[in-house]
Amino acid sequence: MMNGRMEEGAAEAAKTAQAAEITAKTAEAASLDKGWGPLSELPGNPMIWLLIISELLIFGVGFVAFAVTFVRDPEMFRASQDTLNRLAGAINTMVLITSGAFAALAVRAEAEGNTSRMRLFVALAIALGMVFLGVKWVEYSAELAAGHTIDTNTFFALYWLLTGFHALHVVLGIIILAVVAIWHSLDNLETGAAFWHMVDLIWVILFPVAYLLR
Repeated sequence: MMNGRMEEGAAEAAKTAQAAEITAKTAEAASLDKGWGPLSELPGNPMIWLLIISELLIFGVGFVAFAVTFVRDPEMFRASQDTLNRLAGAINTMVLITSGAFAALAVRAEAEGNTSRMRLFVALAIALGMVFLGVKWVEYSAELAAGHTIDTNTFFALYWLLTGFHALHVVLGIIILAVVAIWHSLDNLETGAAFWHMVDLIWVILFPVAYLLR
């Protein structure tokens, strides 16, 4: 009888110690998160927001360069811009916006504990990302066939640099989405979705600047 009580007491003590350890780790993680300041309040890992801010600054410099090029030589800018496939750019805009919506739905599904639905939405987001790259490949092929390369003029130098750099981000975003869908958690999904939304946002700005600015 005494042995049984001792075993129960030991088991209760072990559970209490384990709970205290979990509480301590949670408090430590929360304390570390607060060290990121305002970034701690954003969804996902704070590190991704540092990356997003730096990427937006890089692309922002490119957008300013486009504007300066337009002011300095509007005729060259317009003539070069008129060779671009605006329909392809508009289609890709809708593709990425829809893909971003699927990424957001994936985060919601993960929060609800529905792994199968989460992976379905991530797969749809990835598929649309690949559609974007396919449309871009067709567009690039047409520009190269017309002899419009990075050396043609300042407009095309910026066009190839910015759209090419963005396409690389799409590829990286697809890889990130695949990774967070396999090794999934709410924090991972929020981190991956934040990067993907950045890719969407950059294109939503890049499309009118490169294709429509007059």
